[in-house]
Amino acid sequence: MSDIVSLKQHASHMRKLALKMAHSCGGSAHLGGGLSLIEAMAVLYGDVMNVTDKDLPYSARDKFILSKGHGVLGYYAALAEFGVFDESLLDTFLSDGSDLIAHPVMKPEIGLEASTGSLGQGISLAVGLALAAKKKGYTYQTYVLCGNGESNEGSVWEACMSAVSFKLDNLTLFLDNNHMQSDGMSKTVLDVSDKYAGMMKALGFQVIEIDGNDISQVLDAFHMPHEEGRPKAIIGDTVKGKGISFMENNPEWHHNRLTLEQYEAALEELEGGS
Repeated sequence: MSDIVSLKQHASHMRKLALKMAHSCGGSAHLGGGLSLIEAMAVLYGDVMNVTDKDLPYSARDKFILSKGHGVLGYYAALAEFGVFDESLLDTFLSDGSDLIAHPVMKPEIGLEASTGSLGQGISLAVGLALAAKKKGYTYQTYVLCGNGESNEGSVWEACMSAVSFKLDNLTLFLDNNHMQSDGMSKTVLDVSDKYAGMMKALGFQVIEIDGNDISQVLDAFHMPHEEGRPKAIIGDTVKGKGISFMENNPEWHHNRLTLEQYEAALEELEGGS
């Protein structure tokens, strides 16, 4: 396993990269949900997956799907932080002709495995990738990150049932359970965000519940061996807008525009905590 201190440093820098993208683009961006998943992305790209080895063939190179497609700020920050593409590419976020737009668009050469953003669809892609690996004898692992509001979608649960039925013990789902969605607190929309673990267990998943913003817990959860014949679900209890006090648990920052004053205040806070 990687050093916890170094992974925390990576996560800290990734938050600054995400913040810079959100401000530099000159418009609104999905900040809150991009910040809640930073620790998961730091662990996946900094320790768990083998995607930084560009010499690996497709059949061996791990796959990641951001089903919660609007969490791109954390995704792009990870791809740059760990050298999948050059950090300078982040400066093009939301600009005309850029490969880095508001939701991922498939471009494997820069680490984007799938086009996502239509909520509830990415997990089905991940199930398909994991099933293909089983049938073709490929060695890659498949990882998928789903959101809280997204998990109101029936397609998420259909995919989960399929994963169990196909015995996909090469599939890991991380559920970014920040208890919020675009319309506000999840419990006021569909009150199931405290029930995901039980629901997953009932379906037949191997389930691990953690603090999803604690690097040590995230690392241990991803490294916990799969139970034979069972997909793994990590239910990460997270904070929307994590790391920036005026954004934390504030629904206004699901999608918003940063003023220069807000950007400078947020950056000062992040640098003070690094």
